[in-house]
Amino acid sequence: MGATFPASAAAELAVVERGGFVESRHVGSAVVLAPGGDVARVLGDPAAPVLPRSSMKPFQAIAVMTSGVTLRGEDAAIATASHTGTPRHVALVRGLLARESLPATALRCPPEYPTDRASRDQLVRAGERPEAITMNCSGKHAAMLLACRANGWSLDDYLDPEHALQKRVLDVLERLTGERPVATVVDGCGAPVHALSLTGLARGIQKIASSSTSSPFALFREAAAVGDGVRSNGWAVAGPGRPDSVVIDRLGVFAKFGAEGVQVMAAPDGTTVALKMLDGSPRASAIVAARLLAGVGAIDSAAVDAVEPDLGLDVLGGGAVVGRIRATV
Repeated sequence: MGATFPASAAAELAVVERGGFVESRHVGSAVVLAPGGDVARVLGDPAAPVLPRSSMKPFQAIAVMTSGVTLRGEDAAIATASHTGTPRHVALVRGLLARESLPATALRCPPEYPTDRASRDQLVRAGERPEAITMNCSGKHAAMLLACRANGWSLDDYLDPEHALQKRVLDVLERLTGERPVATVVDGCGAPVHALSLTGLARGIQKIASSSTSSPFALFREAAAVGDGVRSNGWAVAGPGRPDSVVIDRLGVFAKFGAEGVQVMAAPDGTTVALKMLDGSPRASAIVAARLLAGVGAIDSAAVDAVEPDLGLDVLGGGAVVGRIRATV
């Protein structure tokens, strides 16, 4: 079924420094699209296919919304989220399910404890078991169930690639990215995930981030609602201290992390980055994307400097800060 780009096609995107010694290097590919859609910068091989993982969630949310489900504000944000399972996140997911009196047991994502430490510890102390509703993709799954109920589609098999909902997702993805995926596999949450190029991914995210709520086309009106929901509710997209939430709230960007080192980020002017860390590590993804946007003047470099200390980039030794994960783009 193919594979992502090889090491020989990758470029250095970040380094890990410990006491001035470069301990590790993160290589990968990235593309920057100018506001009009022209390619402004290329690193590595962004034409090669990758799995977008959770950075595909905005497209999945739009597929739900063009299937007769209204999601706005926090609801649109949680549908795109890789959330940390805080009580506030879980309340949003329960709110979606409550629209159609759906039980949490209808969710087909696997049960997991929250990734937010305080929320996880609270459940463990209470003797609670992992649940699907606290899994990071539960907002997406709840939204998918609403689309199924709105259209009379079956609920039990909504993750099947041949299900009407998943065919709608594929159609939305192809229309916004301008590409036909080269492979379809199973994501960590059980939903289909489709392989496409970083350039195609960036193109689709740029359309989402730049669409207007007054567009004559429903696809772009709903895309605009996703963009607005994400930018206005950074907390819901990830969680306290998580890079996506930090950069959304502090830099005003549209941002979405994907597992295995994928990151998309769009500046207010529409300049868009999509990148993939070849080793799958996400630790430098957000700062690399932000530096790429700043490098073409789409966001202020000083603002990126100010937010960098809050992106979890410190390297520790003996409990003290002895180095930093640093973008090299």
